[in-house]
Amino acid sequence: MSFLFFIDESGQDRRDSPYEVLAGVAVEDRDLWNLITAVQQAEVECFGRRYSRAEHELKAKRILKSKVFRHAVQLPPFDPEQRRALAKECLDAGDKAGRNQLTALAQAKLEFVRQVLQLCGSFRCKAFASITARTALRPTGNFLRKDYAYLFERFFYFLEDVGLEALGLVVFDELERSQSHLLVDQMARYFRDTQKGRMRSGRVIPEPFFVHSDLTTGIQFADLIAYIIAWGVRVERMSAPARPELEELAELVCGLEYRAKRDIGQNKNQTVRSFKLIEDLRPRTERSSKP
Repeated sequence: MSFLFFIDESGQDRRDSPYEVLAGVAVEDRDLWNLITAVQQAEVECFGRRYSRAEHELKAKRILKSKVFRHAVQLPPFDPEQRRALAKECLDAGDKAGRNQLTALAQAKLEFVRQVLQLCGSFRCKAFASITARTALRPTGNFLRKDYAYLFERFFYFLEDVGLEALGLVVFDELERSQSHLLVDQMARYFRDTQKGRMRSGRVIPEPFFVHSDLTTGIQFADLIAYIIAWGVRVERMSAPARPELEELAELVCGLEYRAKRDIGQNKNQTVRSFKLIEDLRPRTERSSKP
């Protein structure tokens, strides 16, 4: 059996987002198409048509921004049938939409995200995330960053626990071409030249695939999860305040987190969480070097 590991990020510009999040979603190959069709059906049920066709894209920073939550509560909740009709009218009308249509569309967006996360749970998907503070020190060398290494480590633990035949295929949202080449090179050297990387290459295929996010539903799952973790999930030592309106969605995301038991140094049978806060992205060689 194999699992596709869809990876996307949130807050990489280090401006508004309180955290930089690299998130991955593991979906078993046999479940992927059924999950995609279920999500597409939910999209039509919520919006009256495919929201993501033509000029629209279901990006988390658009459909989960604070303005959407404000619009959603400016009128009482519509029943599903009326909400669907008004949301479709809003999408079709564009700038000419009225208050009822705008409210219904906002409510439909939140309902759609809720259903997507619930569907991910029902199809046994697991979520992984490397969470980095904006103030974290960055590496200067051409190494695979620690947030990527931690993400692959947790994914490797998951594959180990699934069974002997489990393999993982990594799928990234397409980057600028030079960045994609750099990441491929860094991953190759990590999986080829480090002891841990060589061990993990037995489960995780080292060369990733790059896809367009607007054409690949799995990347959209990772995008939603990365954004909700950055703004709404708080684990370990994450001290930045969360947006309270995201609490319900954050709970659904936390329900997708994977936990494993491993011996860590002298500590036996420790719980290893798939959501990890990283406070320093530099490799050990850079952290230990004298200024």
